[in-house]
Amino acid sequence: MLDANLKNQLQAYLGNLRQPIRLIASLDDGASSAELRELLQEIAGLSDKVSYDESGSDSRKPSFVIAREGESTGVRFAAIPMGHEFTSLVLALLWTGGHPPKVEAETLETIAALDGDFHFEVYMSLSCHNCPDVVQALSLMAIRNPRIHTTVIDGALFQAEVEARQVMAVPMVFLNGQVFGSGRMSVEEIVAKLDVNSDEREAAKLNAKDAFDVLVVGGGPAGAAAAVYAARKGIRVGVAAERFGGQVNDTLAIENYISVLETNGPKFAADLEAQVRHYGVDIMNLQRAEKLIPASEPGGLVQVQMSNGATLKARSVILSTGARWRNVNVPGEAEYKNKGVAYCPHCDGPLFKGKRVAVIGGGNSGVEAAIDLAGVVQHVTLIEFADALKADAVLVSKLKSLPNVTIHVNAQTTEITGAGGTVNGLSYKDRVSGEIRHVELEGVFVQIGLVPNTEWLKGTLELSRFGEIVVDAKGHTNVDGVFAAGDCTTVPYKQIVIAAGDGAKASLSAFDYLIRQPVVAAGEAVAA
Repeated sequence: MLDANLKNQLQAYLGNLRQPIRLIASLDDGASSAELRELLQEIAGLSDKVSYDESGSDSRKPSFVIAREGESTGVRFAAIPMGHEFTSLVLALLWTGGHPPKVEAETLETIAALDGDFHFEVYMSLSCHNCPDVVQALSLMAIRNPRIHTTVIDGALFQAEVEARQVMAVPMVFLNGQVFGSGRMSVEEIVAKLDVNSDEREAAKLNAKDAFDVLVVGGGPAGAAAAVYAARKGIRVGVAAERFGGQVNDTLAIENYISVLETNGPKFAADLEAQVRHYGVDIMNLQRAEKLIPASEPGGLVQVQMSNGATLKARSVILSTGARWRNVNVPGEAEYKNKGVAYCPHCDGPLFKGKRVAVIGGGNSGVEAAIDLAGVVQHVTLIEFADALKADAVLVSKLKSLPNVTIHVNAQTTEITGAGGTVNGLSYKDRVSGEIRHVELEGVFVQIGLVPNTEWLKGTLELSRFGEIVVDAKGHTNVDGVFAAGDCTTVPYKQIVIAAGDGAKASLSAFDYLIRQPVVAAGEAVAA
């Protein structure tokens, strides 16, 4: 199972175990059980602090529990955690063995204090780059609180179970048998949903903060660059973000960021956050902005009201709220989201193995998704509104060479249909003949671009007809002391490298603005 290099690395990691642990397997006579047995025996052979036995009796086979010596409960994997989940396995081994996690002490204390019995089941796929964050968060919670139980389930390994519970997107989390959430979630987000008093406490902490010289709203590449450039000027900088990294977290491969030959979205996002923290920036995660209040007088403080009731103040604000996947906005899309309607082919594609799916969108993202899915599913139908595919010629040529792909151009999606709570088809209008046609299928992947996260700014500053923040060449908005950068603005070509450059530019403009303002009283903000 493990090559020599991986064994050496894992053996080095296992040297950090502080107490013995057990790997308790529940197996049958199947090939997957044999594969899991081989993996667990190899792991146990790498450290005298790891033992292995097959005394488990769980109904899900194959599966195994990572437990402390003398115990029989812990994090359970109903999976052979390789691929993207190998790191989750290693961390679960280390944390169970007493190695401290790199999580804020306050978060760990909150986890330990959660009152209640929580039985989590998280469905994932080994090809899902969004799943490890959720798997690792719920694993950590089970290890730190004995009343929290976590089972990690590979949807591809337990296909019948996935179909019975109508799991059609990963990660999908059930709590005590009911749907808890889907998509990427950090441990802080999960804890906040369980801790009923978290919003009130967080709001009080934010309200107590002094005014910032620069407050960045949004933590994607633009926000991170803005924060770094501002902090290097020696001024007081804060970043308020829903999740640091933003849309980058949902990107599988990044191969066009200059000087970085190849990386992935989650790693890139983590690197962004690490560099921002290096400069002492006050990062406020899990914060959604709801209202911008311009300064009441020239050079005054701009205010940003948050969804938890807090208000942050700053001498200047940089808006870098990014964008999100654009919806088709047809009947059935919202109703069947995560029940056949999906947005990440890499994450959710394996759940549609052997089934029929559609991809809406003929740009690079749509065509790449169709090519990717064609290797997994029975058949792909690509729906494009325009009269030709807009993707790069090499991608279009590759797509057209695949035997299990059908392409419809001049096709306007009109409805996503379903029965029994899941998708069963898609209707589209032939824009040439006007005829309405229906395609029977089990999944729909939406790939039609992005929409800026700027609804909360309507009526406050100038937006384009597409909802983008209107900025000039230096990142100024039409509001004094407010700047903007990245995918939420009118700057063309929504690319990571462009967003980062925009963030740096907006930050330099904000600093130029600050040094031309009167020096404020001590305690209100750090003087420029």
